[in-house]
Amino acid sequence: MTIQEAIISRHSVRQYIEKPIEEEKISQLRELIEECNRAGSLHIQLVTDEPKAFSNGLAKYGKFTGISNYIVMACKKGDETTLGYYGEHIVLVAQTLGLNTCWVGLTFSNQKDTYTLLPDERLACVVALGYGATQGTQHPQKKSVTDVSKAPDNAPEWFVRGVEAALLAPTAVNQQKFEFILHGDNKVQAKAKFSLVGYAAIDLGIAKRHFEIGAGKENFEWV
Repeated sequence: MTIQEAIISRHSVRQYIEKPIEEEKISQLRELIEECNRAGSLHIQLVTDEPKAFSNGLAKYGKFTGISNYIVMACKKGDETTLGYYGEHIVLVAQTLGLNTCWVGLTFSNQKDTYTLLPDERLACVVALGYGATQGTQHPQKKSVTDVSKAPDNAPEWFVRGVEAALLAPTAVNQQKFEFILHGDNKVQAKAKFSLVGYAAIDLGIAKRHFEIGAGKENFEWV
């Protein structure tokens, strides 16, 4: 599976089977996480064989079951968009490895002894990881390309492909509070819109990674 195919096949999965993740895949993910942490100055961490975070009432309310592996999404305050960008890259690579995921903001129990934070860092959210009981289903598409972009009628195909990929990105309660604006021939601006739910900055980073894959990095520059 390619990373482009992962965008289409990845869906949020909340129920998992009791199948351990192979050590080879764990090693691949740890190496990737280290690369992303270096590139984005982040502190993302992989936690394995730890069922307590998803065994309380909050998890049951969120309908999460069978989760004993998750990715801790930690960063400095103000770096949430970067966290979303690299976090989603890890999520999509996990999908290419045959694993399922789900971004989780509130419905988990914070197990502080399973990860470390520096004084200026915060836990933003976690990502459930493992083998899903199902592959999940796509949320109904709430918005169109024109709803989330200021694209002229003659917008280049790469821009439209990028926005279409962004619309497949997971966002908190499927809010899609982002906008992509084309400047000139190949300059793209990505903006987060106000959200009562929160997580708009992380969602923007997730959407930016999807846009980049759909549009092709060689076709544009971020501004």
